[in-house]
Amino acid sequence: MKQIHWGFIGCGEVTEYKSGPAFNNIEGSDVVAVMSRNADKARSYAERHNIPTWYTDAQALIDDPNVNAIYIATPPSSHATYAIMSMRAGKPVYVEKPLAASYDDCSRVNHVSNETHVPCFVAYYRRYLPYFQKVKSLLDAGTIGKVLNVQIRFACPPRQVDFNKPEERPWRIQPDIAGGGYFYDLAPHQLDLLQQLFGVIVHAEGFSANRGGLYQAEDTVSACFKFENGLPGSGSWCFAGHESGKEDRIELIGEEGIICFSVFDYKPIRLHTSNGIEDIIIENPKYVQQPLIQAVVETLQGKGDCQCTALSSTPTNWALDKILGKF
Repeated sequence: MKQIHWGFIGCGEVTEYKSGPAFNNIEGSDVVAVMSRNADKARSYAERHNIPTWYTDAQALIDDPNVNAIYIATPPSSHATYAIMSMRAGKPVYVEKPLAASYDDCSRVNHVSNETHVPCFVAYYRRYLPYFQKVKSLLDAGTIGKVLNVQIRFACPPRQVDFNKPEERPWRIQPDIAGGGYFYDLAPHQLDLLQQLFGVIVHAEGFSANRGGLYQAEDTVSACFKFENGLPGSGSWCFAGHESGKEDRIELIGEEGIICFSVFDYKPIRLHTSNGIEDIIIENPKYVQQPLIQAVVETLQGKGDCQCTALSSTPTNWALDKILGKF
């Protein structure tokens, strides 16, 4: 492919602020169609972003001869279905994370990608952001020596929408749509990053509970896990705590120091060594998915080799499902 003509399935918030504009900012890439089941939403999005065609039916968008690649920006429960429809039509796919709402659905996607020889990429865009590449470079340089332990700590108070009536609650806390609660929405970014740094997680287990009682899904999770290189790690997540406990922190504890960083707040990376404490400020691009989307486009053009694929993303769903006791 020389020119990648994208069709969007879904046009929600993520496409407005993180991904959508980036597709047109990259040489050899443009957006030619968008789909939403809500006609007013599809029409409005197309008009505001100068997209020539809009649909209310996903198959119609996939069949559009002017579309040669598909971006899936719907809730996780439909990711596998739309990805498989697209790949069977011979059109490469870029899917929002997590790849699917379960490990089993990820396996289905990988089977079809292998069968059709059509690539499927996943939007774990933090792998390509300068902030996290700096963390990786510190590790690669041996700045803290051998890493001995990994700790994730995340806590936040309930969101106002969590108090809504059941029929008005966001899909992110509806397990049949999201795969779980906020844990299944946010923890994938953390676990994917750590697996990029230390290899695949080969053992994981956890305890989950609903302590706040605001909705059906889990709101508190504790877990332990081990990477293929033998490195142990642990994590705790709470989505219903007091504001005073708010935290977004990963600690990499090494023989010669500690690296602390956030995943969502992008607070300065803090390096602790025998030389003292250093705060490292790294700026990310305006549209945070743009570096990854550029890698995907260049791969489809035969000029790159993006490794953020369905296959590389599936171990994250495996770890999530193991921690939640889904199998």
